[in-house]
Amino acid sequence: MNARSGSEGSPRGPVRKRLARMMEPVVPRQNGRSAQYGAGAEAEAEADAEVGAEADAEASAEPDVGMGPAPRGARPVTGGAADPLEHPDPVAAAGAAATENLLRCWVRETGLPGPGEDGLLRVPLRATDTALSVPVLHWSATGRHRFGPPRLEGAPEGTAPVDAATLAALIAREAARPCTGAEGADELSGSGDASYPQRPPETAELVGRVTDSLQHTAEFLADRRAHPEAPAGTPPFLDAEQALMLGHPLHPAPKSREGLSESEARSYAPELRGSFALHWMAADPSVLAQDSGWTERGRAVSAEKLARRLAGEEVCARLPQGAVPLPLHPWQARELLHRPTVARLVDQGLLTDLGTGGDAWHPSSSVRTVLRPGSPVMLKLSLALRITNSRRENLRKEALRGLEVHRLLRGGLFAEWQAVHPGFDIVRDPAWLGVDGPDGEPLAGFDTVLRHNPFGGGEDAACVAGLTSPRPWPGAPEGVLRSRLADVVRKLAGRTGRPVAAVAAEWFLRYLESVVRPVLWLDGHAGIALEAHQQNTVVLLDSYGWPCGGRYRDNQGYYFRTSRRAELERRLPAAQLGVASDSFVPDAVVDERFAYYVGINNVFGLIGSFGAEGLADEELLLAAFRRFLEAEARAKGADAGDEGRVSPLPALLLESPVLRCKANLLTRVHGLDELVGPVETQSVYVSVPNPLVS
Repeated sequence: MNARSGSEGSPRGPVRKRLARMMEPVVPRQNGRSAQYGAGAEAEAEADAEVGAEADAEASAEPDVGMGPAPRGARPVTGGAADPLEHPDPVAAAGAAATENLLRCWVRETGLPGPGEDGLLRVPLRATDTALSVPVLHWSATGRHRFGPPRLEGAPEGTAPVDAATLAALIAREAARPCTGAEGADELSGSGDASYPQRPPETAELVGRVTDSLQHTAEFLADRRAHPEAPAGTPPFLDAEQALMLGHPLHPAPKSREGLSESEARSYAPELRGSFALHWMAADPSVLAQDSGWTERGRAVSAEKLARRLAGEEVCARLPQGAVPLPLHPWQARELLHRPTVARLVDQGLLTDLGTGGDAWHPSSSVRTVLRPGSPVMLKLSLALRITNSRRENLRKEALRGLEVHRLLRGGLFAEWQAVHPGFDIVRDPAWLGVDGPDGEPLAGFDTVLRHNPFGGGEDAACVAGLTSPRPWPGAPEGVLRSRLADVVRKLAGRTGRPVAAVAAEWFLRYLESVVRPVLWLDGHAGIALEAHQQNTVVLLDSYGWPCGGRYRDNQGYYFRTSRRAELERRLPAAQLGVASDSFVPDAVVDERFAYYVGINNVFGLIGSFGAEGLADEELLLAAFRRFLEAEARAKGADAGDEGRVSPLPALLLESPVLRCKANLLTRVHGLDELVGPVETQSVYVSVPNPLVS
């Protein structure tokens, strides 16, 4: 996330004036404002169109505002054949996506300066005594750059561009290059203070995973180009979960799924709209582990009872006397049956393989969490596949953490939160099932979380990552990629007669009010920070597409501030809060992670999507975010809690010239698993320029 090259692009003063004229009256500050957009009335949209009339006229006079000021010599992406991601060959398009991801990661994680006057980015590769020359199609203040095909500097004319696998090998060798002195440190960590255990880089693995991701992406694009329309009856929430064709734009191998066969991938991939029946095992009560805070009409419902309902009569008829059905991902079941400890429990009759059965479930964007339209339960299954940076087997402490947060919310915290932010909630994880081994310790690979499904009533709910993900679009010319965010904003502009840039700015401000403010409140008021990156964040849209609420999901991502331990313990006095769940984290680590997940990944990532799709000027949205944070930093009274406390995040984002940022490429090169070890060292973090200050 480097600052825009050249300070002449968009001075802060003029941007603030444009922002003030555009948006000052649109989103008033008042308690309960989250509900005011819930009805989605056309009259509100028309009224909002009037308040920005002066800004609308200015936006109309600036037809190129969407892409923002380009770097010296850079050219905008214009769509069609000019965009490498829209190449008619899906393999070539997937290769372009992989190449761009690698370059975006390398630029961010090494602090590489922007392009020169000729619009070319120079990437020195000293380990191989060469350099790359890369056309810059779009340079982003928030790191969502767009690139053309890279070429080796000085290569003869007509030489083919560097492909994704070759680029991965070159970058991995560069990351392995011994660094001496400040210059070397700066090159490989942005500010010379990358935090990760030193270990030999896994060059071959990176190349393999990039290639695996590319192949999956090509298959996803080919399938979605052939079938861009969601099947009839697909709920909006499921459609958004199936929308991430290209994956995380700042990960080197976002679609790598090592261990899946081609036929398995078709059933288990959300991008291919897969579905499958669950595999079931029966657990003897002597090895069963479970807990539940699930209630229905005020009555407690055990995890065992929920599991029997989900299994259905056919599966339950196969159960040994007294045994409890355990839901498993089919791939995981096959993996578990080859583990010696599991095989012994099967031989002893304490576990029984029941095979597959029951209705079909659909994988969500995480691959391992599954849902069934109409069911009140989603299942977060264990899955030992390495997806992005981790093998995704649930940890017992995560199941305990989700249940703790559910009980904290039910103990009064939810009522306090709803009084201020009625449009936001956490998707609860109130029950879980697992197996304990002969030593009484959790047996890895069995733990399953039973999650509330609050999206069964036709709500227009979409995870932000799915909303912003470009994909082949129904009715668009063949090969053209478009995100649902772009579709929504352009339709709103057409409905209200306002410029796209003005509508995009208002949409963004409503998002901050509906989603980000409630997350900041929970941190300031209760001392609980959420790992609210784009895939964990669900935005609710009204009938016209405006943000009107939000949800957070993920029992992994709760950080209890150590400084607030006494207050949190008073909320659940007999629960030994945060001990077995390992939920209390030093404030300095919370600040670092919260700034990355909410500030960089979520909000800066959203701003980058607006810019990359030509919807808004990133500098304008950064100015809007800056003003929002200034107001939050000053918040007192009811919005901040009885003690007047506010989250430290707004001040940190406003004042720090650099921010700590997860480095997905270096994390991958150094073979780290984000679910293993202390939270402080699970991933590589580097320092990057803060675009709010730079």
